[in-house]
Amino acid sequence: MLNKIIVFLCITMTVGAFAQMNDITYTIGEKYNDKYKYSNLLAIADDGNGGTVIVRSYYTGIVLKPKGYFVEHYNKDLELLSEFNYKLKNANFVNAYVKNGQVYLLFLEYNYNRKAYEYQVHRSPYTDYHFTKETILSIVSEPVTQPLDRNFYNRNFSSGFTTSVLFNDEKSAFAITTHFKKRKENKHFIYVFDASLNKLVEHDFSEEVEEKNYAFETVTFSEDLSNVYLVGKAYFKKKRFNATERKFQYEMVRVSASGRSVQSFYTPGKFPEALKPIFRGNELLCLGFYADRKDNRYNGIAYFKLNRNTLNIESQKFNPFSQQFMMDKFGREEDKTIKNLIFKSMDISATGEILFNAEEYFTSTSTQANTSGGRVMVTRYHHNDIVSAKLQANGDLIWARNINKTEVTQGDDAYTSYSAYTKGGTTYFFISTASENPQQLSAERIMFKQGLSRNRNIFLIKLDGNGKMNYEKVIDDGDARLPLMVSRPHIDKSKDELMFYAKRGSKKQLVRVTVN
Repeated sequence: MLNKIIVFLCITMTVGAFAQMNDITYTIGEKYNDKYKYSNLLAIADDGNGGTVIVRSYYTGIVLKPKGYFVEHYNKDLELLSEFNYKLKNANFVNAYVKNGQVYLLFLEYNYNRKAYEYQVHRSPYTDYHFTKETILSIVSEPVTQPLDRNFYNRNFSSGFTTSVLFNDEKSAFAITTHFKKRKENKHFIYVFDASLNKLVEHDFSEEVEEKNYAFETVTFSEDLSNVYLVGKAYFKKKRFNATERKFQYEMVRVSASGRSVQSFYTPGKFPEALKPIFRGNELLCLGFYADRKDNRYNGIAYFKLNRNTLNIESQKFNPFSQQFMMDKFGREEDKTIKNLIFKSMDISATGEILFNAEEYFTSTSTQANTSGGRVMVTRYHHNDIVSAKLQANGDLIWARNINKTEVTQGDDAYTSYSAYTKGGTTYFFISTASENPQQLSAERIMFKQGLSRNRNIFLIKLDGNGKMNYEKVIDDGDARLPLMVSRPHIDKSKDELMFYAKRGSKKQLVRVTVN
């Protein structure tokens, strides 16, 4: 009997572990068997009762092909309540989200009978699984090679028809843009839907595309969803360019049921990059980076404050990267450039200060031998340094810091990159690495590397209100035996909690992290 009690206590401590750290508390849920070894996490969300809903796509076969979608529902104690396999082959997936007690799957399909592209939504309650299908938008067009422009940063306008979908961070609404061009016909429409699939706006944007083609990258909405604010590149069609000019400029477009406003971000000698719109109360801001020349290197942080109706720029700031930042990133190396920064998160304090985080991200391709003796093209996804910055309420830079890391993957990149959470002026970064400790580059610089082990440690990197950095290992690979999909948690700010999905092979579990 004594041995049974000891065994029971050991299982309780490891499976339902509840460990206390200096800054976080974490709970590791029970491991469950999973029949789909190969899958991708599409959505993770709260069920409204403290539980969690997971949506994945899965792949099977000797040559892996997408075969359907798998939904999992957990309760507040991280216990698996139900699973559902929605078998669906050859579907052109766009996005997924969980709202209103239902799972939503968005697809773009071509209807050959109607000769039109159709945005279709498959949805089902996750308490009583029964998927239904409906078409929310139909656009007449001949079929093209790649209608859905997934790469917002390098759009192709020559195919005749192109479309893209942008969700806000809360997944409360989304915008669909459609650009159709055939001979003299040149049409661009913007449609806005809320999460319940109600169409809020249908706007004819065709006048603006007579001179420019638009590749929208980011979006935000007014609180009542009556206005959508899209930001992206506007490519000039016929303008002659000097050697110092670019063929595009960043613009913001506001669209509502009653009309639109357009604002370009053009300042001589300053080239904005990776701009993101955000509301600070009733104030409309747009933040990002800028370059001093037309190539893709970044020299600092750009800040714009705009009128939310007219989009007139009320104030703007260009903050160059500090010497401390450049030392963090490059040490004493000279002639190094900063580029390929992509926004990850942004927080605004009670006093209006802005904390935002970005990541150095790029892809590379190469050919390698396959099992049949042939050659295959392989795409690798690089998630490198973290950039974190803090701005005053007026847009002046307080500090910017660089956290050195290097990660690359050929497969599911949910395990790479990082997630960030801000509380009490301190930003917490969660990264997953097989290394036991970061590499010490100098007295002021450390490097987190991916490592080679199958098991992963979770490190917590902290930047306090003054930009001072420290770190600690918070979840050991001996505690969490499955790697966490560290870049795609569900974040509940009301509870200061992050929910992570962990999976490897045929095993899966949830891990809840609370920032104390």
